[in-house]
Amino acid sequence: MTLSHLKSATSVAVHHPSRLLRADIQLPASKSESNRALIIAALCQQACELTNLAEARDTVTMQRLLGSPDLMLDVLDAGTTMRFLAAWCVATHRQAVLTGSARMKERPISVLVDALRELGATIDYLENEGYPPIKIQRFELARNQVAIRGDVSSQYISALLMVAPVLPGGLTLKLVGRVASRPYIEMTLQLMENFGVGHTWQDNTIQIAEQPYTASTYAVESDWSAASYWFSMVALAEEAEVRLLGLKSASLQGDREIVKIMAHLGVKTTFEAGGILLTKIPAEPALEWDFSHCPDLAQTIAVVGAAKGIGLKMKGLESLRIKETDRTAALQAELARFGIATEAIGDTELHVAPGGIHPSGELVRTYKDHRMAMAFAPLGLLFGIEIERPEVVDKSYPRFWSDLAQAGFEIH
Repeated sequence: MTLSHLKSATSVAVHHPSRLLRADIQLPASKSESNRALIIAALCQQACELTNLAEARDTVTMQRLLGSPDLMLDVLDAGTTMRFLAAWCVATHRQAVLTGSARMKERPISVLVDALRELGATIDYLENEGYPPIKIQRFELARNQVAIRGDVSSQYISALLMVAPVLPGGLTLKLVGRVASRPYIEMTLQLMENFGVGHTWQDNTIQIAEQPYTASTYAVESDWSAASYWFSMVALAEEAEVRLLGLKSASLQGDREIVKIMAHLGVKTTFEAGGILLTKIPAEPALEWDFSHCPDLAQTIAVVGAAKGIGLKMKGLESLRIKETDRTAALQAELARFGIATEAIGDTELHVAPGGIHPSGELVRTYKDHRMAMAFAPLGLLFGIEIERPEVVDKSYPRFWSDLAQAGFEIH
């Protein structure tokens, strides 16, 4: 089977015959930056020039829906698109019904809806209370201050921040409790600054005055989340020298944390002009890490740690339960296929026991989650594996399988 047929394949077999990894990879653009830039550009009074937008399905969906005149806006499985569009529709007085896939209808949105209602939005749940689909009917500003939990999803917070400067009188946003994924909030605020909007952030209160966005140009950086899978491959290869192009040392993305984490798991990062160079170094026998600010890295680290026999104590995993799938449960189920023992401590922690990993001969299930497919694919450096639903990578990294083939993997 050729790579062009993967879109219709029910599974994909992955193996690297030599375990010697040499590649220069042009990574896809960040969908986190792209989706924020698209919302901000849509709130500008003049046209903005956005370059290197992500080719990810989530970003394509965002572009399509921002330009759609339809009442029904189907975000498919894009959680970021659902949350950002909800706030955008309210702030622009856009009547709409926001819906999505079956899994999207299981992902809670009440924290954001409650905040928008407090501000004066009329929003109805059309099926189950607290979950999409939602109907946005009208907006009459009732107040300029709202409190929102900081420990559920930073996307709720970013959605409110981006519309704040176009609200009459601006917005004071109080973050209640511990703030998770703080780098993503900082990314949002820095992107807003690029388009002329200032803010103050003192303690747990962010204030944004009413002010216009200024049309600007913006080039989206390559995606550190996508880079994480290459860190994993370098860690598992026998020899490796991989260049990842388009990444910056002074990145806005929270998943740049992969540099620090993988330094413990056997990967050295050298920043160069135009990107980074990854090479192998000795790994440590155990790792304890808080993923509160980089939850999208959790699957990558769980698999590479298990593959290298490294004991892991992973904390700050609350948001994994409400992602594309219950990622904590999915990781436990699929790691068990390879003889890896795990223990979930409530919703916040996952412990991965040290020890060897064994070929299972079983199909790795992806649960319609792009990050499950890409987190397990590097195991092809140790033994042949088969992964279901190869098309799921389209959500964030459509070129993933062809990039693996470029790096010497056999993909069937």
